[in-house]
Amino acid sequence: MCFSAALALPSLPTLEPSSSNSTSNWSGKDEDPNKGQAVKLSLPAYKWRFVIAYDGTRFSGWQYQQSTPTIQCILEEALTKITKLNRKDLCSVGASRTDAGVHAWGQVGHFITPFNYETLEGVHQGLNGLLPLDIRVREISPAVPEFHARFSVTSKIYCYQVYNSTIMDPFTRHYAYHSTYKLDAAVMREAAGHFLGKHDFSAFANTSRNDRVPNPVKTIFRFDVVEKGPLLRLEVEGSGFLYRQVRNMVALLLQVGRQAVPPDIVVRILESRDRKELAKYALQVPPHGLCLETINYKEEHLRLPTDSPASSFGRHHSISYCKVPFI
Repeated sequence: MCFSAALALPSLPTLEPSSSNSTSNWSGKDEDPNKGQAVKLSLPAYKWRFVIAYDGTRFSGWQYQQSTPTIQCILEEALTKITKLNRKDLCSVGASRTDAGVHAWGQVGHFITPFNYETLEGVHQGLNGLLPLDIRVREISPAVPEFHARFSVTSKIYCYQVYNSTIMDPFTRHYAYHSTYKLDAAVMREAAGHFLGKHDFSAFANTSRNDRVPNPVKTIFRFDVVEKGPLLRLEVEGSGFLYRQVRNMVALLLQVGRQAVPPDIVVRILESRDRKELAKYALQVPPHGLCLETINYKEEHLRLPTDSPASSFGRHHSISYCKVPFI
């Protein structure tokens, strides 16, 4: 049974009946949450985009599983309580299927409802009231029919943190990999430069557990090595990433930083297109140092539909000043 995260449910928002002239009232297909296949949507249908952050420490990744706690599972439980819809009717989709232990600041997803909302603030507050504190919905927005959390993506930004010191900072132990080897950031930057551009990344991909055959050709737009005291931030932006590609690239850069291998080893391994070639030089780094930072989308797919409520970014609480002074 899926892990339950239910807390007290706030009052539900007021629902507005769908209007026939709304641009969110559409006929089309979206993704089956169980099989990742296109399914026919009933009319009317309204699409909602959300941005979610989570600490992945105690979760088995993003993707829904019945037997173990995942982010999508817990989020969908909250959505079914808020919307009163079945899970399959929500057709929820996440942009990135993060692994167990991987964190996110800017994960993006969408879901479908057969009704419109007058306001999204109540939905937003209700979701965060139901979710555990290590999962937060940062934003909810109405979305045009063309928007798709996965297929509208133009780039993704991941960051892997390495704490490079003899003693680990206990406050970052869940969010950074500890390296006691002194790392040379300059040669790591040189090696990272070889990843830039369009390449076949077969040598940096683990075998995926799903039955899809991904395109191994990806484009890396930037790969920065940023030093902040003992903390190294390896920030990579790409058109997309294969299964565990980022962690495998980081693992090789760490070997370069330790001066165990030269920077141009990246070129040799890329050209081999063989995962076994990478295994000769580097082992995979653990997941807890990795965070999904940002997902970028086609601008035209981020426009707001007409006759839709305003986006919700959360709201501050306020207090009334006491008119009678304290004595």
